[in-house]
Amino acid sequence: MAPGLALCGGVALAGTALARLEAALFGRAWVDGLVLAILIGTALRSLWAPPKACAPGIALSAKTLLEVAVMLLGASLSLPALLAAGPGLILGIAAVVVLSILASYGLGRLMGLPEKMAMLVACGNSICGNSAIAAVAPVIGAQARDVASAIAFTAVLGVGVVLSLPLLVPVLGLDEVQYGILAGLTVYAVPQVLAATAPVGALAVQVGTLVKLVRVLMLGPVVLVLSLRAGTQGGQKPGLSRLVPWFILGFLGLALLRALGAVPEALLPPLSGLTAALTLLAMAALGLGVDLRSVAKAGPRVTAVVVLSLLALGVVSLGVIALHG
Repeated sequence: MAPGLALCGGVALAGTALARLEAALFGRAWVDGLVLAILIGTALRSLWAPPKACAPGIALSAKTLLEVAVMLLGASLSLPALLAAGPGLILGIAAVVVLSILASYGLGRLMGLPEKMAMLVACGNSICGNSAIAAVAPVIGAQARDVASAIAFTAVLGVGVVLSLPLLVPVLGLDEVQYGILAGLTVYAVPQVLAATAPVGALAVQVGTLVKLVRVLMLGPVVLVLSLRAGTQGGQKPGLSRLVPWFILGFLGLALLRALGAVPEALLPPLSGLTAALTLLAMAALGLGVDLRSVAKAGPRVTAVVVLSLLALGVVSLGVIALHG
C-alpha cells in the first residue's frame, strides 16, 4: 500500500500548499485544496501512468478511505435536520431521480444508444455514478465494454461537475442550503459532494450530503424494479451490499448516535479533522484515477447523451429548489 499512499499524500500536500499560496497572495483560496488535489491528480494521470506498485494504495485511498470519511461525516450531522426537511424535499428527491432516469434513457434511445447502454447512463447520471452502474449492470445483463464506457464518463464528468458547480452560486444567487440541495441532486458520488460543497460552507456540506444520501437510497427501489423487469433477459439479483453500501449505514448510525447524545462533543473536532484529511487524500486518489483521454474512446453519441442528461438533471434540480423554497 505504501507507494500509492505516498503518491496520493504528495498530491494532497501539493493541493494544500497551492491553496495556502492562494490565500497568502489573494487573501483567500479561490480554488479549494480538495479541488486542487483533484486537478493535480487528473493532470498527472493524463500525462503519466503511475507504476503498478502504486495501484493498491491509490485504490485504498479512492475507495476505502473515502468511504470511511463519508461514514465519519455522520457524526457531524444533526438528525433533526433530516426531520426538519420534511416529506416535501424527500418526495422531490425521489421525483428528480425518476424524471432524470426517464429523460436520460429517452435521450439515449433517441440518439441511437443500445437499450442496456442507455439504461446504464441513465442510472449512473441519476443516482450515484459508478455505484449505480455497478449495481444495475448485472441486473440488466450489460456487457463489460458498455460498463467500462459508462464508468469512464462518470469519472471524468464527475470531476467536471465538482469543479464547475460552485461557480453557479453567485450566478444563480444561491444560499448555502439551496446550493447544498443542488449539489446533492446533481453530483455523482457521495464523496464528490464533499469536494463540491466544501468551498461554499459547512451548511452546504451537511445539506448536500443529506440530500445525496436520500438519492443514493433510491438505488434499492430502482434496482428492484429493473430486476423484476429483466425477467428472462439474463439479469441476476444484486447483493444487499450493492443496494445499501456499508458506509451509508455507518453514516446513518453515527448520525443517530449524535442525535441520542452518545457522541461526546469533545470528539467532534478531532473527528472533523480526520474526516477532512481522509477526504483530501481520497480526492487526490480520485484525480489519479481519471484519464481525460478515456472520454475520446467512448464515442460522440455517448458523450452527447451523458452531457445532455446531466444538463437535464440540473434543470430539474433547480426546479425542485424553486418549488421547495
